[in-house]
Amino acid sequence: MQPALIETLGFAAATLTTLCWLPQAVQTIRTRDTRAISLWTQAMFASGIVLWLVYGLLIASWPLIGANAISLCLVSVILAMKLRHG
Repeated sequence: MQPALIETLGFAAATLTTLCWLPQAVQTIRTRDTRAISLWTQAMFASGIVLWLVYGLLIASWPLIGANAISLCLVSVILAMKLRHG
């Protein structure tokens, strides 16, 4: 497989898995309702994203870096709202 096609595949996967958090973040900000969100799950997921981001930086993989940086921002908003509003 050609390297450019592999990178395109990575960017497509990164885009889809990153953007899936946008509706949840928007809804959480809008409603401030975090009762159905597990604090532990969000905290563990955010930790995993940090590790993926570090890994992406170490191997200089732009799909991993971009996707995880954006995902970390979105999940951090959700996590902060959960901590603030219970």
